Amino acid sequence: MPPERRSRTRPDRRAGARPDRKTRMRPDDRAAGPDGPLQKAAPSFQRKSPARPRAAAAVVAAEEERRLRQRNRQTLEEGKPAVERCLEELVFGDVVDDEDALLRRLRGPRVQVQEDSGDSEVENEAKDNFPPQKKPVWLDEEDEDEEMVDMMNNRFRKDMMKNASENKLSKDELQKRLKEEFQHAMGGVPAWAETNKRKTSSDDESEEDEDDLLQRTGNFISTSTSLPKGILKMKHCQQANAERPTTARISSVQFHPRAQVVMVAGLDNAVSLFQVDGKTNPKIQSIYLEKFPIFKACFSANGEEVLATSTHSKVLYVYDMLAGKLIPVHQVRGLKEKIVRSFEVSPDGSFLLINGVAGYFHLLSMKTKELLGSMKINGRIAASTFSSDSKKVYASSGDGDVYVWDVNSRKCLNRFVDEGSLYGLSIATSRNGQYVACGSNCGVVNIYNQDSCLQEANPKPIKAIMNLVTGVTSLTFNPTTEILAIASEKMKEAVRLVASLLRLLKRLFEIQLSHKRNPS
Repeated sequence: MPPERRSRTRPDRRAGARPDRKTRMRPDDRAAGPDGPLQKAAPSFQRKSPARPRAAAAVVAAEEERRLRQRNRQTLEEGKPAVERCLEELVFGDVVDDEDALLRRLRGPRVQVQEDSGDSEVENEAKDNFPPQKKPVWLDEEDEDEEMVDMMNNRFRKDMMKNASENKLSKDELQKRLKEEFQHAMGGVPAWAETNKRKTSSDDESEEDEDDLLQRTGNFISTSTSLPKGILKMKHCQQANAERPTTARISSVQFHPRAQVVMVAGLDNAVSLFQVDGKTNPKIQSIYLEKFPIFKACFSANGEEVLATSTHSKVLYVYDMLAGKLIPVHQVRGLKEKIVRSFEVSPDGSFLLINGVAGYFHLLSMKTKELLGSMKINGRIAASTFSSDSKKVYASSGDGDVYVWDVNSRKCLNRFVDEGSLYGLSIATSRNGQYVACGSNCGVVNIYNQDSCLQEANPKPIKAIMNLVTGVTSLTFNPTTEILAIASEKMKEAVRLVASLLRLLKRLFEIQLSHKRNPS
């Protein structure tokens, strides 16, 4: 085709070339001239809108951005080695032509959060193209069904059935039933369980302070220096008399008050001393008393002597540990007892108390073994003990009464009835001078406050322990009054250790008072 004709039929396509505006304008659209009148424009319904729709412009912009990203990625890919491109394909997949697919894979089936209204239309369209969120594979529709709990084949749940039709209950119904049983056992909803209860009265400010103190945690209570916190940990060690075992019944076991030595005495007529190390427990010495089955053996308060009595003799043996001498006391002047068996040593080491027959008990001097005086109660004396200051004597009778005597004047200070006791067997006092424990033949141990025992004829026990079913023959407090040991010789393994919470409650009460006085 000739060049002239080609130029007439095809416009110039060079970059930046634009056709002449005069050639594009129609003759009737031009003005007549600067001096002539302007011609009227065409009506609005005859004009074509030059603006594109907003959505179309957004699509074009998004397409242009995608082409630009693809061109930049290709420029970066040209310099990468083949091994690196292969690894990227293994990790991210083949997303050469679609980079948005990689973004969707990395985002995963997340829940779409409503964005701000200022987001662009391009971003909103990209969000609409994401696949819908899938349900997690670990969710099972059967788990959402109400599960039924068998009530008949469980002995604990069977008691909670109201009728035979309740052989199966749902979990929600079982939870409600357990809540009802708990409230019935507690006599209603306890105060600590009422979390939504608000106190509005000004009179309850002190109670609110106490509740706030109990709900807080901190080092309010000082730790014990002798016992660990929580559950007592025990382990089996080597037997104390492993180097001298005996087939006879053991009647007395006691630790030395000042040394790691334990004394073991029994009906084999021997008193043995062992060094306690927890491994071999070597024997120190054994004292043999001919024809003298030992009923009771005990250290003196300072640990320098060992006293022993027999089951059928009035002789009292005293073994001097420092001199290594055995001293028999055949007769105490003024003491008319045919058999001397049960006795107690005062905590200060000044007195020796011997329980006699017909309600008599006798007070002797520990140093000279001479009789100082005798006291008598109604009925048979079952057990006796000294107070922590050695100024009073508590004696339990076979009638269930407890007598309090003054050591210096030998007068009865008070007499009270051990609540629920028909026959007393044992009695013990705490070393801090606060409690008196009385054991009876029915296995009940009542703990009293010493002040109430001195003033009231019918004191109420602050705690009744009913862990044994046979007669309580042994009672003793530990030195810090944190544990009370109770035992019965009438049943095998009938030994219990009762933690004393009374001291803890008293300490908590003192802390509450100090907290009210000094809120800071």
